[in-house]
Amino acid sequence: MKKILFCVLIMAIAAACERDFLNTKPLDKVSSADAWKDGALAEAFVTGIYAGLGQGGFDEQMLASLSDEAVFTHPSRGINIVNEGTLNPSNIGWVNVNYRWGKDGSNNDMYAKVRQTNLAIENLRISTFDDKALNDRLKGEAHFMRAFFYHQLVRYYGGVPIVDRSYGLGEDYSVTRNTWEECVDFILKDCDTAIQLLKGISMAAGRASELGAMALKSRMLLYAASDLHDIPTAKSKSAVISGFGNPELLGYVSGDRIARWTAAKNAAKELVDAAATKGYKFNLTSPVSPTEGKKNYMSLAMGGGSKSGDIDKVAESEILFGRYWTNAKDEYAGMYVGLTNGPNGYHNWAGNTPVQQLVDDYEMMDGTKFSWSDPVQKAQPYANRDPRFYASILYDGADWKPRDKISGNVDPANQIQTGKYDQGGGTFLPGLDTRQSSIENWNGSWTGYYMRKFIDPDPNIVDNTTRQTIPWPFFRYTEAVMNYIEACIELGDDTEAKRWLNRIRYRAGMPEITESGSALKERYRNERRIELAYEDQRYHDTRRWMIAPATLGRKLVYIDVVGTLKAGATPPSPYKHDETRYNYTYTPLEVNAQENRRWDDKMYFRPIPLDEMNTNLKLVQNPGYN
Repeated sequence: MKKILFCVLIMAIAAACERDFLNTKPLDKVSSADAWKDGALAEAFVTGIYAGLGQGGFDEQMLASLSDEAVFTHPSRGINIVNEGTLNPSNIGWVNVNYRWGKDGSNNDMYAKVRQTNLAIENLRISTFDDKALNDRLKGEAHFMRAFFYHQLVRYYGGVPIVDRSYGLGEDYSVTRNTWEECVDFILKDCDTAIQLLKGISMAAGRASELGAMALKSRMLLYAASDLHDIPTAKSKSAVISGFGNPELLGYVSGDRIARWTAAKNAAKELVDAAATKGYKFNLTSPVSPTEGKKNYMSLAMGGGSKSGDIDKVAESEILFGRYWTNAKDEYAGMYVGLTNGPNGYHNWAGNTPVQQLVDDYEMMDGTKFSWSDPVQKAQPYANRDPRFYASILYDGADWKPRDKISGNVDPANQIQTGKYDQGGGTFLPGLDTRQSSIENWNGSWTGYYMRKFIDPDPNIVDNTTRQTIPWPFFRYTEAVMNYIEACIELGDDTEAKRWLNRIRYRAGMPEITESGSALKERYRNERRIELAYEDQRYHDTRRWMIAPATLGRKLVYIDVVGTLKAGATPPSPYKHDETRYNYTYTPLEVNAQENRRWDDKMYFRPIPLDEMNTNLKLVQNPGYN
């Protein structure tokens, strides 16, 4: 009997052990309940939300190629669907990670990221870890990120559904779109919450901060005051918007527009004052030299990420919120900007190449407009231009990196070659950076230009083999200054607008602006175009100003460069740019083979994807897509 009892006891203990073993928590996962009991785990969750920033603006396809800044070199990427106006709810074309509205199970879905922010905000309210300062900071970051994701959505789609809680399984996910005004108010409220919770906290680079939240608030108020979102103005400029039955989804149907511009002005000035120490060389009273102006702008573009001795690292303070990289983590697009956009003669891919319209909008050094009608300027179109041109664009004959580090000793002069050059006897040599290059011929620029901005100029970084760590500036101080200038102009304060606009120009080595009224507005808009080139601004600016038909809708213009030998001259071997031997001609050409661009007013807003419309029958489609 004792043996039987003993056996039963052993079996019971074994069964209990087996149950305990089966109930053991997995060692490679943390339950959602446990995550909010521990400050470090809660911080890890909030850190994960930043994955929604993707590669910043450094995706292989950049937003610049949806504007009159650039064209994407490689076909079949869906960009032409947008630029040619053929996008529709069932074929939305290329969509940047930062404004995806759709369910594809990745970070491309802004609402997936919104849900993460909602989870963080809800759980941080009831978390049980003791560090209140950490709790407040994490809530501030979550509120900022939610506002950021929503601002990305509304500037592409207009009013969207506001989802401010995490849905559970089995709930009805059908929801209507909120009005534009409701969305703006929601974003501003989140910004204000973030500003208060993050006030005075020194944040690590790449994380939300008080100044970052103020920058987002400033941008949102600027957009809210703009033409596209003032429905009486928008209707007067667009028949598509005028005929839309739900204009409240796109902008303000009534209200005091002066008050909206005043709010934008005040928010921008508050940030300009609060972040005064972040501004780079805003204390100048006259233009710097062209050489210094180029260096200043290159330094701003590098954001402290370059090791080149020609770069001023102090300029990194300009970034109020950015996407940063480290060599310890191989993040494709952001760390290979040179590879994806540099010249094919350096074995790069020529991704987002500048178009002639952008090149033409860089002023002459004396502040006058460039003109192809001027025979001197036509003969030497790259001479005596705004120093920011030389820091932003690679053109035929421009000095670049040591080519022999990657392509062999075929170009001791290390110059960009995007033309064709007379070799005598009727033979012309295609440049090393053309689509007929002897180095690589599949990935050259169509336009005759390459992007230079954001590519590390360090000659030791050969772009297709070495990663760079140039941060992406979501918000920088100069944008806040631009926002302030624009609001001042709209409110009639031309004197204050010119005072700040000229500070930006002095830093670049450009003379001051003296115009007023509508002429000042045009000069400001061009200045914003040049200063913020390739920073994901132009696409949005031209739409909110409602000048897209004359900008985004223009046909593409490339440059054709031909070097013809002068009488008695012999061609250099290997080739180099040499104006003592060659007469160079520069001919702008309209080319529609890659993209036959056109503008349709429906493109002021993107279509809501068809699968979203089918899933949620309460949604109203944007105008022009039904």
